[in-house]
This record gives sequence, structure tokens and C-alpha cells, in this order.
Amino acid sequence: MNKKEATLELGTKPVGKLLTQYALPAIVAMVASSLYNMVDSIFIGQGVGAMAIAGLAITFPFMNLSGAFGAAIGVGSSTLISVRLGQKRYDEAQHILGNNVSLNILVGIVFAMVCLVFLDPILRFFGASDQTLPYAREYMEIILLGNVVTHLYFGMNAVLRAASKPHMAMYATMFTVIVNTLLDPLFIYTFDMGIRGAALATVLSQFLAMTWQMYVMSDKKALLHLRRGTFRLKKRLAKEIIGIGISPFAMNSCACLVVIIINNALVSYGGDLSVGAYGIGNRLVFIFLMITMGINQGMQPIAGYNFGAKKYDRMMKVVTYSMIAATVVMTTGWIIFQLLPGYCVSLFTSNDTLQELSVRGLRINSAVLPVIGYQMVIINFFQSIGKAKISIFLSLSRQMLFLIPLLVVLPRFLGCDGVWIALPVSDFVAALVAAWFMMVYMKRFKITKDDKTHELKVEEQQEDTETFRRSYSYYTPRSGAAPRGMAPQAGASQMPEEEYLDDRTKDKN
Repeated sequence: MNKKEATLELGTKPVGKLLTQYALPAIVAMVASSLYNMVDSIFIGQGVGAMAIAGLAITFPFMNLSGAFGAAIGVGSSTLISVRLGQKRYDEAQHILGNNVSLNILVGIVFAMVCLVFLDPILRFFGASDQTLPYAREYMEIILLGNVVTHLYFGMNAVLRAASKPHMAMYATMFTVIVNTLLDPLFIYTFDMGIRGAALATVLSQFLAMTWQMYVMSDKKALLHLRRGTFRLKKRLAKEIIGIGISPFAMNSCACLVVIIINNALVSYGGDLSVGAYGIGNRLVFIFLMITMGINQGMQPIAGYNFGAKKYDRMMKVVTYSMIAATVVMTTGWIIFQLLPGYCVSLFTSNDTLQELSVRGLRINSAVLPVIGYQMVIINFFQSIGKAKISIFLSLSRQMLFLIPLLVVLPRFLGCDGVWIALPVSDFVAALVAAWFMMVYMKRFKITKDDKTHELKVEEQQEDTETFRRSYSYYTPRSGAAPRGMAPQAGASQMPEEEYLDDRTKDKN
């Protein structure tokens, strides 16, 4: 296989086999990543204590916020690379890769410096008490010192998938899990470093994996590789990367805000151990969320490439397969958490009070998991084709429009249970909204069936394109104002689709 074939197969290979090829490594990598986070929690809970688990839960907003910046760059650049490869604009894809590295280094350093200076006040704001603050501080000091490594590690993993190297991304993640699992007991128990040891194991494992990623992406024989002259930041490329990455950034930033509200509400209505219970439940639900994210990561380069190549039937086929797979995964998680919550929770702690709080919270939190899968696929689909505004809105709707108001209101009437109940209610409403947006978007395509092959064909209704765009913009003009109560998501894409429309117009003329 020559250096272009691995990329070109995105537009030629059977979609089912292609999704399996790309999604399985991503799923393994994401499961490994969730296990990687669980390993820290298990060792800290069993080796340091229940209050340390609560302290670790306080750091979740920090991790989400750091991940928000990393996702903005990693997902933005990898999505843009996929589309540029589909357009056969290889040199520009190369420069996007270089800018990905530079942006991660710049943002990683600035974020770490600011947070280290104001660490204690930030942790207090995140919900830390006098009992949990020392644990949270010890953990985050080490994590922030290695923040650049973390950004580069996740950023390069996203690029590896976009560069048709999903197995390499999987190997990198699996490597970090194995190394972290080996180092955790060594640092926590043998060296008696406590929660600091868990943080050090995390950073060190990511550093070793990141070094290997850089080596892999330095292969000059590869179509996409690191090279001199591509690291200098270009304003246009940086703007496009951030423009696409703003959706996952917004989602992670809102997740940070939501966890802050949840932590403070749980401390007020249930105490520090309730925060620990939320942390345990979060880790468990995250396993199935990460599997679904792996499916999405396998889908994204396929959907992005075929959108760029105008092969809309292949694009929609991979989205459909992804929705089915995601729904099956999340339903499996729902069954496990409803039937076996006690067994799951016991992995993290032997504290009876913490176990009781965690079981109740887990059952409520996972109540509507089956509908979350397809919602996540829809969000990532719009992101993969450059529909940043739609993706942003769908990312924010669950958290900003539904969850936060419920977190403010329900606990006043239901106490600690109100915090837990707000989570599934907002998930369900957000899933309905995502389904509506997908149905609206699908109206721009004409689906027909080939009489000979009996295969479905998806074609864009070019003659109705302008009418569609005007009707879609009816809800939200380009200025960002939002009449009729609609959020700023439905304007035209910031990315390649407009280029295609212009090209088609030129061709017709």
C-alpha cells in the first residue's frame, strides 16, 4: 500500500468494514483511557481513603477545563486534516499538523502557569472543603506541571486517527494504561507518595507515549508527517482549527461549569462523601461514554472525508451504523448499572456510607443511558462535517439550557436526590433536541434506491440549497443573534461546505 492508499480507502472501502477498522482501535483506546482514569481512582480509594476519592472528584472540573483546550486543538485539527485529505490538499494538511503541535505547546504552558498561581482559590471555587483541599491540591500540582505533555499526547492521538493510523492511536493509549497501572502501586504504596504518586504515574506514562507518537509522526515516508516549516503558527489555519474545535471546547468547558455546580450542591445537601459518590459514578458511566466516543472517533474521519469528497451516501451510511452501535453500547451500560451497581461501586471503596451513596446516585444517573448514544453520534457528525454552530448548540443544550437550571431548582425541593435526578432529565431532553436537528438537516438530501443494486443513494438537492440555507438561517442569522428563542447554532458552516457551493456555482457558469 503506497502512502496515499491508506487515506483514499476512506472513500472506496465498504463503509461497514471501514467503520470497524477505524472504530475498534479507537474503542480499545477509549476504554483503555477510561480504565486508565479508573485505575487512579481505585488505587487512591483503596490505598489512601474515602476522603481522597472526594478530593480527586474535586479535580474533575480542572481535568475537564484542561481537556477543553486540548480538545479544541486536537479535534479541530484532526477534523480539518480529514477534510483536507478528502479534498486532496495534502500540503495544507501538513501545515495543520505542525500548527496542532505549536498550539498545544502554547496553550498548555499558559494554562498551567495561570492555574498554578491561583490553585487554592480555584479548588475552593470547585467545591473543595478543608478536608478535601489538601488531596486535590497535591494531585493537581503534579498534573499541571505536566500539562503540556497531556495536551500533546491527546492532540497527537487525534491526529494519528485522522492520518489513517487508528491502530497507532490505540497502541499509545494502551501503553499509557499499562504503564500507569504499573507505576500507581509503586508510587502510592512503595514510595509512599499517596495521591501525588497517582498524578506522577499519569504524567510519566503520558510522556512516554507522547515521545513514541512524535517518533511515529516523524516518518518522512508517510503522507502526513512532522516536518520543518510547518510549526510556525498561521493565523488562518489557527482560526479554522479553533473554529471547528470550539464545539468540543464548549462542551468540555460547560462540563467543567456543571461539575462545579454539582460539587457545590452535593457538598451543601449531602457532604463531602456525596462528592466522592459522584466521582465514583462518573468513572463508571464514563466507561460506556468512552466506548461511544471511540465509535464517534472511528466515524469522524470517514464522515469528514466523504463529505469533502461529496460522497453523501457513504457519509450517511457510516452515521447510521454509528448510531446503532452507540445505542447498543449505552443500553448495555444501563442494564449493568441498574442490576449490579453494588458490585461496580465496591471496586473503589470499602466505606459503607460511600458505597450506599454511590449505588443510589449511579442508578439515578444512568437512568436514560440508552438515548445518549445516538445523541453523541449526531453531535460528532455535525462536528466532523464542519457544522460548528450546530455542534456547539447540541453540545451546550444538555448542560447550559437544561441541566444547570434543573440543578438550581430541583435540590431545593428534593435535596441531594434533586442533584442526581437533574442529570438523566437533562440527558433525555437534549437527546430529543439532537434528533430534531438531524431530521431538519436530512431534508437537504434526496434519498433514492438504485433499481439494479437496490442500494440507497443520497444526493444533495442542489436546486434547493439556497432555499434550505435561508430557511435554516431563519432561526439564527450569521450575526449570532437568536430571535424566536433559538440558540446560535443554525447558521451556515464555517468550513468547507461553503467552498463546495461556490465551486458548484462556478462550474455551472
